[in-house]
Amino acid sequence: MAEESGSADGGAESGEVPASLCGGEPESSDSLRTFGAVVQALREHAGLSRAEFADLVRFSKHTVASVEQGRRMPDPSLVERAEEALGNTGALRQAARHLCRQPGLAAWFRQWARLERVAISLCTYECRVVPGLLQTEAYAQAVSLNVPPVPDETELAERIAARLARQDLLSTSRKPPTAFSFIIEQAVLERYTGGEDVTRELLDHLLGVDERHWNVELQIMPLRKPVHAGLDGPMQLLETPKHRWFGYSEGQKNGRLISDSKEISVLHQRYAKLRSQALTPEDSRSLLERMRGDL
Repeated sequence: MAEESGSADGGAESGEVPASLCGGEPESSDSLRTFGAVVQALREHAGLSRAEFADLVRFSKHTVASVEQGRRMPDPSLVERAEEALGNTGALRQAARHLCRQPGLAAWFRQWARLERVAISLCTYECRVVPGLLQTEAYAQAVSLNVPPVPDETELAERIAARLARQDLLSTSRKPPTAFSFIIEQAVLERYTGGEDVTRELLDHLLGVDERHWNVELQIMPLRKPVHAGLDGPMQLLETPKHRWFGYSEGQKNGRLISDSKEISVLHQRYAKLRSQALTPEDSRSLLERMRGDL
């Protein structure tokens, strides 16, 4: 899933929408592949193996390989450390700025995560897995190990750490705290991803979040629901401090950030229907408690 791609970089703390989010749809990953080829060429020119370079930039060899092969958006800190390791020519910084203007698919969740940091409200409907903001470490690991290709230990650790780090967004001490609405399909929990022990811990965690965080509304969509507005798949909506709305949707190997007002309107209509079709927060909690009691 796209949210595994690491923590968000800075730049959105003021609540302003990055200019790169105001354009159209994601472009091809040609620019990522070009950037990766430049990194590889400079590394090889410096006489560094991939492992040696990875040590210098303090990222895993797997992450470096993903960047060089154009499969991953480079983290800003990787770009800066790579510049230092490869002669401070400024070429990589310039190329990275171009990536921010024309992001490939790997960039879209990073930019969504930047918006998450300042959002005043966030709505999430999920029919595949528990949303990352609500996952436990064991559940996150089980999800990551279930979907091929299986990550190596370093990538797995990075992926889980990035996912768990985002959960500080739920804190009620943030000013102002973000208002969250989550709608999760009951089938996601009934799947017992990771086994009964993992599911038991997950249910305890969900109940705890519901109890501790007054800014979080959690609803469960029951298994049997003849009328269902979410059949096109998962969706997310967020509102910025300037009251601009963005949407995000994911597929198997891609993500799409949505800013078009007509598309946002459609997502709002669907999410409003989903909230009315799902169990109430009170009934959802009762269902979670019954499921926990059955384990």
